[in-house]
Amino acid sequence: MSKRILQGVVVSHACDKTVIVRVERRVMHPIYKKFITRSKKYAAHDEHNSYRTGDTVRIEESRPLSKRKRWVVLTGPEAAPGRRFAERGGATAAPAPQAEEAGGAA
Repeated sequence: MSKRILQGVVVSHACDKTVIVRVERRVMHPIYKKFITRSKKYAAHDEHNSYRTGDTVRIEESRPLSKRKRWVVLTGPEAAPGRRFAERGGATAAPAPQAEEAGGAA
């Protein structure tokens, strides 16, 4: 049996190795016949704590990992090397290139 794969947006990354992903789907209202948006939140396992709020990720069904976690994050935006460091409000991870002085030119 194949595992379900869903796509959603990370709404919380407060827990260690866990992200909360909101998955939206459009369904037709049974009486009014208009499409309405329904959403559900899933707790997904993020082994390296690399995803942040606002990231769009794909999650896959898995075995129970804890009381609420039954999903694992498959893919998302690639984490930049200095991403976590830059979020703390410190200097950038890679210093900006400085203009080098010419040796003998004035």
